[in-house]
Amino acid sequence: MKTKSDRITSSRPKDKPLPKGKALPLQGRPRRSLGDDAGSSVVREEPAVYSARKALRCVELFAGAGGLALAASNAGFEHDAVLEYNHDACETIRANQRRGFDLVRHWPLIEGDVHNQDFSTWQGRADLVSGGPPCQPFSIGGKHRAMGDRRNLFPEAARVVREIQPRAFVFENVKGLTRQTFAKYFNYILLQLSYPDVVCREQEDWIDHLSRLERIRTKGSEPDLNYRVVTRLLNAADYGVPQKRERVFFVGFRSDIEVPWSFPSPTHSRDALMHAQWGSGEYWDRHKIARKNRPPPPPSWASREKEEMLFTAPMDRNPWLSVRDAICDLGDPAPNARSVVIPNHLQQNGARSYPGHTGSPLDEPAKTLKAGDHGVPGGENMLRLPSGEVRYFSVRESCRLQTFPDEYVFEGSWGENMRQLGNAVPVTLGQVVLRSVRTAIERHDSTKTHRMIR
Repeated sequence: MKTKSDRITSSRPKDKPLPKGKALPLQGRPRRSLGDDAGSSVVREEPAVYSARKALRCVELFAGAGGLALAASNAGFEHDAVLEYNHDACETIRANQRRGFDLVRHWPLIEGDVHNQDFSTWQGRADLVSGGPPCQPFSIGGKHRAMGDRRNLFPEAARVVREIQPRAFVFENVKGLTRQTFAKYFNYILLQLSYPDVVCREQEDWIDHLSRLERIRTKGSEPDLNYRVVTRLLNAADYGVPQKRERVFFVGFRSDIEVPWSFPSPTHSRDALMHAQWGSGEYWDRHKIARKNRPPPPPSWASREKEEMLFTAPMDRNPWLSVRDAICDLGDPAPNARSVVIPNHLQQNGARSYPGHTGSPLDEPAKTLKAGDHGVPGGENMLRLPSGEVRYFSVRESCRLQTFPDEYVFEGSWGENMRQLGNAVPVTLGQVVLRSVRTAIERHDSTKTHRMIR
């Protein structure tokens, strides 16, 4: 039986919560920033308007359901091509194009294998190449075949950079790529992206190619086409995503783009969330959870460090966003397809808790959503209520946890939808990185123009 603290209540002072069994129609529904309201916190920003500035063009690889491509659109890039191999993922993008979803309706979608595509046609036209090369070779949840796995498409990513020669690129992959097991190959990826013109020769294995790249790097005389590449492991929760999702990013600028750049600083923190919950109590007040129904504070809060933190507030970062923050206005998923009103918000039965798969707590960021082996997600895609009950996240709830827009829909089975979402880049995280990259390019252009005028 659910307690009051189990109920995922909305606390919107401005927008009324969606009535049970009712929702605004998607077509013509006004876009809103859920972060404006105290009881919700997944930011749905209006696409930035860049009409007064030169349009920057991009090519998206390995687009999947479109998470990073949506981020690029929100960051002000216009797509010359969006490439994806998986038919179901392409159908998701097409479904949203048919619905007239503004950010994707003009995407030039290419369904096909990256190996078979000639990208030289975009040389000199595209400012950015972005994408998430398939991560199964390096995923902690995968088979760890890495460089021997045919799904390792980092060499193809380097080829695309070589053929397009963009001013910048952004590639994303799983945390598993940073494991010590893959350390040598991680360095190989870094050097391939730094010197994309230095191609692996016929009959040359990757270790020999790595050695050749290392000699070029240490010699100091670099090839004409080279990129300054930086990498960092980012936690999506630190940037306003209601999910603890760690991903490694590779960001490179062509050597003629002379601007200093570093990864954006985190904007959210666990300490700030703990203070909002156990220091000020603002979190529970906002969600209208009575004191008697609030869970006990974690043992770490009683530590001296947390006591000291209580007296040093306010913090310089926003609180991490919790599952409750993300889905509080959705209500429970519909029990059957006939009663679905909010798109993709349908109950999926069969959730059960077992060691190592206990679901995501309601009042913390979600655990990392995963695609699962063969597309069947496991316990990471469950919600654990304070009562101890567990249930699967609906597809719509998972969209919220990945910060996909509410207007973006998924078609097909729950398992296939969750596979696509489990492989996606959180839109908000991608947008933070890509917006910073765009700013750097514009800063370079502005400096260059100023020099010409002088």
